[in-house]
Amino acid sequence: MKPARFSYEAPTTIADTLGALASRGADAKIIAGGQSLAPMMNMRIAQPGHLIDINRVAGLDQIRLEGDHLVCGALMRHADLARHVLAWTHAPMLAYAAGTIGHYAIRQRGTLGGSLAHADPAAQLPLAAVALDAKIEIASSGGRRLVAATEFFASIFTTVLAPHELIVALHLPVARLGEGWGFQLFTRRAGDFALALVACTPVRTAKHIEAVRLAVGGVASTPVRLDHAIEPGAGDAAWIERVARAVAAAAPIDAHERISVEYRRELVETLAHRALTEAIESMT
Repeated sequence: MKPARFSYEAPTTIADTLGALASRGADAKIIAGGQSLAPMMNMRIAQPGHLIDINRVAGLDQIRLEGDHLVCGALMRHADLARHVLAWTHAPMLAYAAGTIGHYAIRQRGTLGGSLAHADPAAQLPLAAVALDAKIEIASSGGRRLVAATEFFASIFTTVLAPHELIVALHLPVARLGEGWGFQLFTRRAGDFALALVACTPVRTAKHIEAVRLAVGGVASTPVRLDHAIEPGAGDAAWIERVARAVAAAAPIDAHERISVEYRRELVETLAHRALTEAIESMT
């Protein structure tokens, strides 16, 4: 099937992009990598009347360190993010997560901003953003705003992004002293969207795990933080087992026509156990 008729433009500046969004309103869609939008248009699930191609907009594909935050431009390709030295140094979970997305061709074209805007609850980068306390920089003709990732994702394929707004960058706090990280996902086949994902960043203080950021994806309409289910502890095997069990019990799991809630809860427990074990081992 072919997409419905649409018009097209390719601005070269953020200002021109925002002007086009303001004038076209809800009839327009941003396209960059097109790895989600193009198939949806071909199946006529999405039928935008106008496409705004931002691939030529300068500066949106950069990554830089600003004080204690890493700023990743919305046009960064998954493949570039997955191998960038700054990402591996200051936000290794994000870099790793980008490298697990889809297949080689998808990682070459897909973009950070596109993944965030698409808001698939089973996608890797939205989960990493939620787990890492990231903020999403959004621009419009009226100015810019920062929205916490935990507030950005409203529901499945739904965000707080308005039709006239553009994702510019992702801001992440740099990795904390004594912080480890773990990222685990389960797919039926390599490259598929995950049935469940778990990301965590425990911090060790004086041989004691004091704080753990942990998020679960793929089981509810948005990635979910479950820090409240975790108690500080020694970080040993018994503690990991208790925390994984508590996380699975606290996880809000939506009904699925083909996969039982019980199975997905067991899957979350297994992935949480693996992610926490991985994170503790990364501290040594």
